[in-house]
Amino acid sequence: MKKDIENKKDIEKLVNGFYEKVKQDALIGFIFTDVVKVHWEKHLPVMYDFWENSLFYTGNYVGNPMQIHQHLHRLVPLTAEYFARWTYLFTSTVDELFVGEKAALAKQRAMSIAAVMQFKIIPSPSLTVN
Repeated sequence: MKKDIENKKDIEKLVNGFYEKVKQDALIGFIFTDVVKVHWEKHLPVMYDFWENSLFYTGNYVGNPMQIHQHLHRLVPLTAEYFARWTYLFTSTVDELFVGEKAALAKQRAMSIAAVMQFKIIPSPSLTVN
């Protein structure tokens, strides 16, 4: 039976499950494995802290995800399709592993983060000022 996200161990289970899917994903996996060549032993603990702070307000995350993703966008243009896939993989991982208030919050935060990043990173032709 599934339970809610309750602690850092649950966060680790979620993040690890999510990134296992990401690494194998035909659409966005290459960004992590070929473009960035993520050092997982360094990246995963940062993501544990990020999501633990996002759900439990621990204050233990330090970083600027927007700046990192803007740099990434210069390496490989991030598309709406990539953001949609990231969101799908994250929310489906939450649904597979957990159920409850924090699980719902994790999915809501992921969708919000993706929407804000997409808005700030991908130029919208309708918002271009001449």
